[in-house]
Amino acid sequence: MRRMKKHLPLIILLFGILQPLSGALAPALGIGTPIGNATRDMTLPEQPLPVFFSIWSVIFLGYFLFGLAYWQAREPWMDRIAIPLAWAGLFNIVWMLSAQLIASQPLDFLLLFPIAIAAWIAAWRADSLREMGWSPKKALADFASAMLSGWITVAVAISIPLTLRTFTDIGATDFPWHMLWITLVTACLAAWMFARYISRSCWYFIALAWGVIGIVLNNWLVTGMHWLAIMSAIVLSITICLRLFRGADGSVIPV
Repeated sequence: MRRMKKHLPLIILLFGILQPLSGALAPALGIGTPIGNATRDMTLPEQPLPVFFSIWSVIFLGYFLFGLAYWQAREPWMDRIAIPLAWAGLFNIVWMLSAQLIASQPLDFLLLFPIAIAAWIAAWRADSLREMGWSPKKALADFASAMLSGWITVAVAISIPLTLRTFTDIGATDFPWHMLWITLVTACLAAWMFARYISRSCWYFIALAWGVIGIVLNNWLVTGMHWLAIMSAIVLSITICLRLFRGADGSVIPV
């Protein structure tokens, strides 16, 4: 364990490189099934447009830049953020490989939770540093952990209907309102928990909003279910307004 902790900056840098490479295994090398193929052209009402998954590139960049800053000048507080981020990166690699090589929706759904737990712990620890002053490195740690936390929330929320369909005979466009509400309620409850108990970071809500905007546009432009798009936009607006005008407590509230 001590040896691993000693090389933690290099581990974060390595995972920062391996995560995007792992996700490109199928499309680049033709090994397995591309991650997006499972839902492509299914017109699922709770899914964002495919282009919105490009946020992964921003998350990977933030993760890598934190690792680079950590490696160049290691500060004591960075270890506390790096440990859960390393676990999040490792589980993300496992998830991406599983999604391509095994392609089992129930398994992929379960593998999202270790990523989410590790990312939320990193965000919680990053938030606790606010009382110790601001620095560019702390801002980078906040960005990397909160963005990953927000997008994993979206990933979990949109995966629940997908997983339900694998255990039933429900089709892609069956019960669209039910499936959409499952996704929106899950995302909103998670957002409340994150703001109340984990972090005051706005980056979480930016990542979450990006995902929901993708759902809005998917229903407006692709599925043609305009009322679903309108309701998604209303729910997102309420969630963002609550964060902006009611604020957040973050790590100051004991968990």
